[in-house]
Amino acid sequence: MQKTEAVDAMGQRSLLLPAWIQQALAANERLKLYLSVLQAAASHADHPEREALDFSAEMAAAQTDAAWLRNLPATASRVDDALLLPELPRLVKRLAEELATMARPLIETEPERESAANAFRARVAHWSAWLGALEGDQLTTAQLRALTSGERGGERDRQHGGPHHNQHDSQHDSQRDSEDSLHLLVMDLHRQLNQLAAALATEDVDGAHVWQVLPDDKLRIAAFMRGLNRTAPLRFDHPGLGTAATRDGTRLLLQNDIGENDVHVLVVQVEGRTITLRYSDLHRVRFEFFQSLLQPYGARWGNLESKIEARLNEGDAFTFGTAWFECADDAALDATLEGIGSRIVFLIDWNRARKRLLPFVGKAGAIAVLKEAARLDAGHMAWLKCGGEALVYAAMQDVGQGAFRTFRIGDRLDTVLGDEDAQAFLVEVLRLASAALLAGQPAALVADETRLLLARSVRHRSEEFELLEEHAAYCHALAQAVSDGLEHDVMQPVASGAGAGSSSAPASAAQDLAARAKRWERQADHLVMRAREEAQRQPRWQPFARVAELSDDIADALEEAAFLMSLIADGHQQGFTGDVRETLLQLARTVLSAMQEHIKALAIARDLGSGADMTDSDAFLAATWNVLRSERQCDELLRHARRAMLASLRDAPALMLANDLAQALELASDRLLAAGYALRDVVFGQTGERR
Repeated sequence: MQKTEAVDAMGQRSLLLPAWIQQALAANERLKLYLSVLQAAASHADHPEREALDFSAEMAAAQTDAAWLRNLPATASRVDDALLLPELPRLVKRLAEELATMARPLIETEPERESAANAFRARVAHWSAWLGALEGDQLTTAQLRALTSGERGGERDRQHGGPHHNQHDSQHDSQRDSEDSLHLLVMDLHRQLNQLAAALATEDVDGAHVWQVLPDDKLRIAAFMRGLNRTAPLRFDHPGLGTAATRDGTRLLLQNDIGENDVHVLVVQVEGRTITLRYSDLHRVRFEFFQSLLQPYGARWGNLESKIEARLNEGDAFTFGTAWFECADDAALDATLEGIGSRIVFLIDWNRARKRLLPFVGKAGAIAVLKEAARLDAGHMAWLKCGGEALVYAAMQDVGQGAFRTFRIGDRLDTVLGDEDAQAFLVEVLRLASAALLAGQPAALVADETRLLLARSVRHRSEEFELLEEHAAYCHALAQAVSDGLEHDVMQPVASGAGAGSSSAPASAAQDLAARAKRWERQADHLVMRAREEAQRQPRWQPFARVAELSDDIADALEEAAFLMSLIADGHQQGFTGDVRETLLQLARTVLSAMQEHIKALAIARDLGSGADMTDSDAFLAATWNVLRSERQCDELLRHARRAMLASLRDAPALMLANDLAQALELASDRLLAAGYALRDVVFGQTGERR
C-alpha cells in the first residue's frame, strides 16, 4: 500500500503528482522486466537446450528478486501451440497492478492535462480488462504477441516487403495498423511520463522535494526543514521523513513521509499566517502523544475521527485529526513550522519503543519517558538500536548480583526504584544512547554506562543509606552526650560546704543523661528491626541490615557508658583524680571523633558508584582509616586509664565502675571499626571480604 493513497484520502491531491510519477517510473522498470522474462520463457519453451538468460541486472534495476520470477523461464513448456506457464496467473496479476500504477499520473490528472489523459484512458482500460479476462496457465501465440510485441503496424510493413505488396496485403496491413500491444502501451506511457516529469521542474529546498511554489513559500519550507533536519539524525538509519511541498491556489502544502505504515501521514497547510495540520495514525495512543508534542506550539485540535478506508490499513480503522496554529507574524509562523518539523522524528518506531518500556514502568510511565526523551531532543531510536529492553535487563541482572543484590527475577524497575526514579533512569538511558551513537561510539559503551547509571540510581535511591544515617545520628547523639557529661563532670559532687543535699545535683544530671541515652538506644533498635524486616523481603537490604546490626552494638556500648556514669554519680566518685577524668574524657572524645568519621563515610558512600570521582573514593577510604586509627588510640587510652585508676582509686566499687566505663567506651570504638568494615564491603561490592 502506498502512502499516496493516505494523502489522497486527506484531499491533498496536489502533493501527489511527483510521488505518482516516481512510482510510475518504478512500475515501468518492473513491467519491462516482466515482459522480458515472458519472452525468455517462450524462447526456452521453443529451445530448452539453450542456456537460460540471466536477468540479475534487470531484477536489480527493478528492485525485485522474486524467486518465482527468476525461475519462470525454466518452468515454461509447449503444449500443442500454447505456451504453458505454471506461474502465469501471478504474472498476469503483477502486470495489471503495475499498469495501473504506471498510468495513474496520466489518467488521474488535473483539468489542464485532461486531453493527455484521454489519449491513454481507453487504451489502459482495454488492456486492464484484457488481462483480467486471462484464465489458466496457458498463452496462445496471439496472446503472447499481444503482450510482448514492440512493433507498430508501419514497422511490420517495412519488415515484410515495404511498398511492394498487393491490394489484399494493403487491406490486411490497414487492419494491423489499428492493433495495439501491452508492450507498446508501456512504451508510450513511459515517453509521456518523462515529458510530464520534465514539465514539473522540481527543485530541492533543504532536502524537501518542491515544485510550483512562490518565493515566499521557500522561506516557510526552509523553516519547516530547519526543524526537521535538526532532529532527523535521531532516526539513524531508519527510513522516512521525506518531505514534499507545492502550492495549491492560496495554500502552501507540505507532506512528510514519516516512514511507518500506510496511514501514518502528516500534511501541513499554510495559508496566510494560519497553519493547518492534518495527521492520521494507526495507533490512537501515538496520536495522543503527538498532540502532547505540539501543545507547546499552540496547537488547537478539532474532534478526532476514527476513519475507515478500504484502500488503507487493510480496511481497519485509524485515527485522523486536524490541528490549527494561529501565528502573530512571519517570525512566529516560521518558529511554529520549525517546531512542528522538529517533532516528527519522535513518531518513528514510537509504538515499538513504548512496548519495550512497558516491563519497567507500565503504560503511563512508558509514555512519560518517551515524552521527556522527546523534550530533551534525545528520542528513542538509539536506545532501540543498542538493544532496547535488553540493556536494562542486563543492568538489572548485574546490579542484582552485586553487593546491593537489588533485583530478583520478576522484579519491576519501578517497584524497586519507585515510579519517578525509574522513569528518570530510563530517560537518562535514552539520552545516553542517543549521545553515544551520534558521537560514533559503540553500543557496548552504552551497555556499560547503563549498568553504572543503574548502580548509581540504586545508591541515590538510598532508603538503605537513609536508615543507616538515621541510626548513626542516634549513635552520634549518644557519643556526644557521654563526652559532654564527662567534660562537665556530671559524676562529681559539688565542693564541700555547698550545703546539705547539694550532692544530688550531679546525680540528677547523670540520671537524666542515662534516661536520654536509653531512649536513643531503643529508637536505634527499632531501626535495626526495620532493616531486618526489609532484608527478608528484599535481598538488596541484607548487607545494609548487617551494617545496622553492627552499628547497634555501638549504641549499646554508649548507652552502657551513660548508665555507668549515672551509677558513679550515685556516691561512687571516691578517688576520681584529674588524671582519671582526663583519660576517660580522651576516650569519649576519641569515640566521638570516630563516630563523626563514620557518618562522613556514610554520606560519601551514598553517592559513591563505580563511576565516582577518584576524590570521592579517596575521601571515603580516608574516613574509614580514621575510624581504624581512633580504635587503636582507644586501645592505648584504655590501658592508660587503667593505670591511672589503679594509682588513684582505693574504693572497690568506684574502681570497678570506672574500669567498666572505660571498657564500654573502648568497646564502642571496636564496634565502630566493625561497622566501618561492613560499610566498605557494601561499597566495594564484596560482602564478606575485607579490603
